[in-house]
Amino acid sequence: MSQGLTGFYFDDKMAILRGSKLDGHFYVGNPLTEGHTSVRMPGESESVMLLLDNGEVAYGDCCSGQYSGVGGREPPLFAKYAIPTLKKIAPKLEGKELSTFREAANEVEDMTVEGKKLHSGIRYGLTQALLDAVAKKEKRTMAEVIVQEYHTTPADRVVPLFAQTGDDRYIGADKAIIKRVPILPHGLINNVKALVGTKGEILLGYAEWLRNRIQKWAPKDYRPTIHLDVYGTIGELFDNNIDKVAKYITRIEETLKPYPFQVELPIDLGRKDLQMKAMKELRKTLRSLGSQVKLIEDEWAVTSEGIKEWADSGAADMIQIKTIDVGGINRIVEAVLYCKKKGVGAYLGGTCNETDRSAQVCANVAIATQPDQMLAKPGMAIDEGLMIVYNEMQRVLRLMESRGAIPSA
Repeated sequence: MSQGLTGFYFDDKMAILRGSKLDGHFYVGNPLTEGHTSVRMPGESESVMLLLDNGEVAYGDCCSGQYSGVGGREPPLFAKYAIPTLKKIAPKLEGKELSTFREAANEVEDMTVEGKKLHSGIRYGLTQALLDAVAKKEKRTMAEVIVQEYHTTPADRVVPLFAQTGDDRYIGADKAIIKRVPILPHGLINNVKALVGTKGEILLGYAEWLRNRIQKWAPKDYRPTIHLDVYGTIGELFDNNIDKVAKYITRIEETLKPYPFQVELPIDLGRKDLQMKAMKELRKTLRSLGSQVKLIEDEWAVTSEGIKEWADSGAADMIQIKTIDVGGINRIVEAVLYCKKKGVGAYLGGTCNETDRSAQVCANVAIATQPDQMLAKPGMAIDEGLMIVYNEMQRVLRLMESRGAIPSA
């Protein structure tokens, strides 16, 4: 195992929501979330490397989210905790005969150290390595292993990618438009006063700018979906009055036409039961207004059990499957398939605070399970995350095509 860096940072969401401001690329103020010694901290990863008996090495990266420690998520995963834990697990893996990925991954889900279940980030990285190990043993792609073990129909083209800009929401959007990204820009709308406006005027202005930018610089046949993550700020602006929130969302939708619009976490009630009830009401109200906006839930659906509960509820059009919070790759596969079974949009997400390796493994999951969209990760700079995920998908597709696992393009 080795210590590494992620593509972004650990940010204290509670401190940011309570007024911590950026000074350059630093956040000013005191941390409020467990595990933080400052509001912004460097992201850490831990690589798990499994030496196979044929001399090959299978590997995966343990990591946790940008906003770890809030909304039911586990605290940030630091190497000082992760590496000693992995050392305690190592004897359980030494000499292990690999049969199927599902069997090995389920064993990881049940593992404990000193009576405690493994951190979701450790389960994430360790199952990445196990999937890679089975793929190397069988001389196939990781996507093909999932297809065989879960009896899925693989994609025959790149799954629609979603690029996120972070705070650089104007230049970042330009980058995404240049590369004709199917879904953009995320926008990181996490402050009412600065990014929505006391009358909603700032966010409407950004929507208008975005529409005009696409029309100015892209051909007419480029019709991206506009996806804004607003961190509950629309609800905050209107005191979570559902009618007012719905009417404001339809104003954004009208502004963005002709481009489809979907909004992530438009309200945040601070409790899952209240959130589910309010989202269901908001979805119903939007439909009564003739709106086609898709509502996306992420903050209160961070576990595999939570994702199933939301998929059953009818309270969201799409659910973000936050890979780093769900845990093992096996649970992530199951979550995508459950959403599809229930007719709910599956957004294979995660965090900007992942690594190139975790992104590559998730690209294989996407090819094998066909979610509605996948996050281009890691990072917030558009180009790098998009390159990593897109290129991995293309490599996997061409390898599968050469073996007859998918039709030729």
